[in-house]
Amino acid sequence: MTVMLERPRPAPPASRDPFLDILRVFGMALVVLQHWTIPVLGYDGARLTTGNALATPGVWVVTWVSQVMPLVFFAGGAANAISFGRSPAGGPRWLAGRLRRLAWPLLPLAAVWIPLPHLLLALGVPEQPLETGARLTGQLLWFLAVYLIAVTATPYLLGLHERYGARVPAALAAGAVLTDVARFMSGIDAVGYLNVVFVWLAVHQLGFLYASGRLARPGLLAACGYGAAALLVAFGPYPGSMIGLPGAETSNMAPPTLAIMAVGFGQVGLAVLLRERILRLPSRRLLAWAAPRMMTAYLWHMPALFAVTGVVVVGLGARTPEPGGVLWFAGWPLWFGLLSLVLWPLLRWFARYEEPPAFGYGVATWGTTLAAAALVGGGLLALTVAGFAPGAVPVLAVASIAAGLWLTSVSAPQPARHLAPAE
Repeated sequence: MTVMLERPRPAPPASRDPFLDILRVFGMALVVLQHWTIPVLGYDGARLTTGNALATPGVWVVTWVSQVMPLVFFAGGAANAISFGRSPAGGPRWLAGRLRRLAWPLLPLAAVWIPLPHLLLALGVPEQPLETGARLTGQLLWFLAVYLIAVTATPYLLGLHERYGARVPAALAAGAVLTDVARFMSGIDAVGYLNVVFVWLAVHQLGFLYASGRLARPGLLAACGYGAAALLVAFGPYPGSMIGLPGAETSNMAPPTLAIMAVGFGQVGLAVLLRERILRLPSRRLLAWAAPRMMTAYLWHMPALFAVTGVVVVGLGARTPEPGGVLWFAGWPLWFGLLSLVLWPLLRWFARYEEPPAFGYGVATWGTTLAAAALVGGGLLALTVAGFAPGAVPVLAVASIAAGLWLTSVSAPQPARHLAPAE
């Protein structure tokens, strides 16, 4: 525990790094765009079918750029290192504040989705499409569940970073290698879920190296990362797509594999290599608007998709055109426009919840703060597995998240000015 209480020794940067803001906003925007673009939907009067446009032969190569979760974890790691280095409070108080900012926006989502399936069923909405939407809304929370692990481990991992530097992500990468070897040799896919820790923390740890100015030779990192991914796909048991596809025997994301870690390292190297060009983009006004709405867009873009799907596909019986065809390209602007019209009021209504309210505060301890992290993480994991489909699981999951938030209100840092996403 002594390592956990250490702070990074180098002085934190004097100002926030806009490069991290750009990566996080770009990453979330690309997630929304991809989720809105790839569904291949149809309804036969009883069941909603959900295909994936990226399953089209040869299109999988797009995912080596469009699967941006590694960049989001990298930017989050750098932001966590900077924020922890600036925090005047101790580790538990910093973590309590981070937990509140992560979990508070979930409450309005739960307030809508816990009663909504019951109401829509009572109004005669078909059960199978409704359950599909309710489950997928919860499954997107996997990212928050894993990111919570990274945030909780940040004080400890920063201590390791100061002692061992680049050897820490190297050790995590070695753990990912051993996990995949054990998984594929044993044939037990569940073993691969150890890589939830090894893969995502390795990318997160690269953010620490960047924040401390120790991420050297990004061009070499990009070449080695993408080169290793190409070799793993060509000669290993890994599919080419970096997102899970319907009917695929193996996924690089569930559980994460060496291939997605290699692509992640390549993405990080390429992004850092292009940093100066990225910073010259005219993005300041867009960042100022998008940054305070980033989490809201992530949480609510799939409900917007299901609302439009419910009307257009289930209600009117329209089908998604064949991906890549003339009708698909011609109809995409209309489809995107409808989705944006639905998401816009959701952003206006719910973006205010990205800033948690101020409550009374007590003395933060590792015991209460880690208990809060366990409660929030357990609730997120349950929602990832069960979604918001009618039943007891989502109710208990939300109660667990609320209990974790209550613990952070007992042991959270004093309220401060609004912190931008990269602080």
